[in-house]
Amino acid sequence: MAGALDGIRVIDLTRVLAGPYATMILGDLGADVIKIEAPGGSDDTRFWGPPFQNGMSAYYAAVNRNKRSITVNLKDESGKETIRQLSKTADIIIHNFKTGTMERLGLGYDDLSVINPQLIYCSITGFGETGPYHHLAGYDYIIQAMSGWMSINGTEQSGPLKVGVAVTDIFTGLYAAIAVQAALIARQKTGSGQKIDLSLFDCAISALVNVASNYLMSGEVPKPLGNDHPNIVPYSTYEASDGLFVVAVGNDRQFQALCELLEDQSIGADERFRTNAGRVAHRHELNRRLNDELKKKTRAQWQQLFEQKGIPCGPVHTLDQVFQHAQTRARNMLIHMNHPDVGALKLVGTPLKFSHTPVTYRFAPPLAGEHNDLFIKGGNKLDEL
Repeated sequence: MAGALDGIRVIDLTRVLAGPYATMILGDLGADVIKIEAPGGSDDTRFWGPPFQNGMSAYYAAVNRNKRSITVNLKDESGKETIRQLSKTADIIIHNFKTGTMERLGLGYDDLSVINPQLIYCSITGFGETGPYHHLAGYDYIIQAMSGWMSINGTEQSGPLKVGVAVTDIFTGLYAAIAVQAALIARQKTGSGQKIDLSLFDCAISALVNVASNYLMSGEVPKPLGNDHPNIVPYSTYEASDGLFVVAVGNDRQFQALCELLEDQSIGADERFRTNAGRVAHRHELNRRLNDELKKKTRAQWQQLFEQKGIPCGPVHTLDQVFQHAQTRARNMLIHMNHPDVGALKLVGTPLKFSHTPVTYRFAPPLAGEHNDLFIKGGNKLDEL
């Protein structure tokens, strides 16, 4: 069956992570994504490794399936003309050049929307196209620092820490995929395309959700809490006799159910811990006492007991355990694709499950310019791309 975005063409002028992640989502949903790079390949992640598999980096492979690749020299007028020609048949253009670059090339929204008034044009930059930092490039690590994300990760002893994945790129990629699909719906109503101005900085601040709201409501600057939750206790990592696991108690009923399973019945009877507000106020004392109790059984034993009582919990897995897990396999979150030059690739599957327009894996991550032979400048082969 055709994908949800079958018939939608995306011109992908992005590189690294935020933009390629967005365009891969659109490709997974059935869109025709044409990845544009400079001759030889200009997506930096092609060279970010090891690991590599027959010359393809794992980083690049992670976010570039369901795309075809052509190479274009945007420094030449012929290269710019190629983009103009592609724009005539495109529904969406996504780029992540620095603010002003596309305009200087004569490929800004005002230039291309004249050619195609229905064009949806998404710009992804570090800080957006307005404001005092609009001219600066954006890197996830810098954005994690400047948006406050690092200040809430780690512990008071460790100091600020970044998240292990480039989360501000991922947030922005998700917002981009949402935004262009909303613009497609708006176009059905108005007949016109529009420009979307997205920044990593804005998206990172938006994704602070309750932590930002906590600050805005209380005026108190949040401190890093390690694996603890700022608003809920007990909601942290604990030690069983055979390793770490997470307990996520979301209400007073779950807490009382947990206490009924402990040898030390005084924990449940302690008035200080009766409400979540009290548990937050006395988190260190409660967590210390819970750790003493939870060390008395294995993770599997606690998980069985907790599941019977409706208490959320789970072991801390390493990635080998994640991809060997029956739930991962059952949900098709590990997929296999073949590339004629690179060979058999293992990739993370999509979390998007549709009943009528399922995701399909049509194209393995392409080599730079792999589909150049389908494009003949000035010819009639454009529809074959």
